[in-house]
Amino acid sequence: LKRAVADAAQMGYQFDVGPECEFFLFDQNNEGQPTTESNERAGYFDLGPVDLGENARRDMVLTLEDMGFEIEASHHEMSPAQHEIDFRYDEALKTADNIMTFKLAVKTIAKRHGMFASFMPKPKFGINGSGMHINMSMSTFDGKNIFTDNNDKYKLSKDAYHFIAGLMEHAKGMTAITNPLVNSYKRLVPGYEAPVHIAWSATNRSPLIRIPATRGEGTRIELRNPDPAANPYLVIAACLAAGLDGIERKLEVPQSVDYNVFKISETERIEQNIERLPDNLYDAVLELKKDKVICDMLGEHILEKYVEAKLKEWDDYRKQVSEWEVEEYLYKF
Repeated sequence: LKRAVADAAQMGYQFDVGPECEFFLFDQNNEGQPTTESNERAGYFDLGPVDLGENARRDMVLTLEDMGFEIEASHHEMSPAQHEIDFRYDEALKTADNIMTFKLAVKTIAKRHGMFASFMPKPKFGINGSGMHINMSMSTFDGKNIFTDNNDKYKLSKDAYHFIAGLMEHAKGMTAITNPLVNSYKRLVPGYEAPVHIAWSATNRSPLIRIPATRGEGTRIELRNPDPAANPYLVIAACLAAGLDGIERKLEVPQSVDYNVFKISETERIEQNIERLPDNLYDAVLELKKDKVICDMLGEHILEKYVEAKLKEWDDYRKQVSEWEVEEYLYKF
C-alpha cells in the first residue's frame, strides 16, 4: 500500500478512502464460543427494543470516538443481527490502519456485552452477507478533488472515468484480494444486494461500481464487492493500482448501467458485454495470476505466498462433504 500511495504521489495525487464495515452480532454458547444464533428479528434501520444489539453498537461508537474515530453513521443493517458503523474517510494508509483497529474494538466491545462480533462475509444461508464497501476519492496536494467536473452529465471528470475504467479492467484480478475466502463467494450471488456484474452506475445500486449522489469536493467512487474479511491494506492498494492504471492508460469507461442489472436476461447481459466477477475462490485466484498490474502491486513474495494459501484453502474446501450434500443425495442414491 505504501508503494501504491507513493506511485500516486509521484503523479501529484493523494488517495482518500472511506469504508462501510458491516458485521453480525451473534449469541455465544455456554462455553463462550461463537454461534450463528440470535433471537433478534430486526431489519434495516430498525431501533430498540427490536434491535437487540443497539446498546452494544452504541458502546462501540462511544469507545471508537474516545479513540479518535469520527463516526459518521451507525445503524442496523438488512439482516437480523447485522449492523454497520461508518467512520470518516482519511488518507489511504491511515484508513487501512483504522479498519484493523475498528474490527478489534468491535469484537472486544461485543464480548463485553455477551455477544460475538463476526466479520465473516456470509455466516448464514438465506440472508444478506456483510460487505465492506470502499469509497474512494483522489485529490491534488492542495486539496482539489480530481474526480469532479461540473460541465459533465454526471459531474464527473475524465480522470474519474479513467479511474472507473481501471477498476473495471482489473475487477476480476482483484477479486481474490477483495473477496479472499471460500465463503466470500456465497455472498456474491444474485438476490442479496451484493454485486456480481462488472458495470458502473451513477443512479443504480446493483452494479459493481456506484457513484454516490454527493458531488463537488465530495465526489467519490464506491466499489461494492469487497467484504470485511479482506486485508484492507491489500484491498486499498489494489484499488489504487487499478485506478492509476486506468488514468495512466486513459482507459475508456463503458456506458453507465442505470437500471437494475439483476433484472436483465443472460442474453441481454452478453449483448451489452457486461461481464461477471469470478464465481469462486479458485477462479478468482486464476484471474489474479493473469493480471500483471495487480501481481506487480503485490510483489513476487506476497503474490506467491497469497496464491499458495488461497489454493490450499480451496483444496481443503473442495474435499469437504457438506450437510447440504448429505441431505440432498444420501436418500436418492
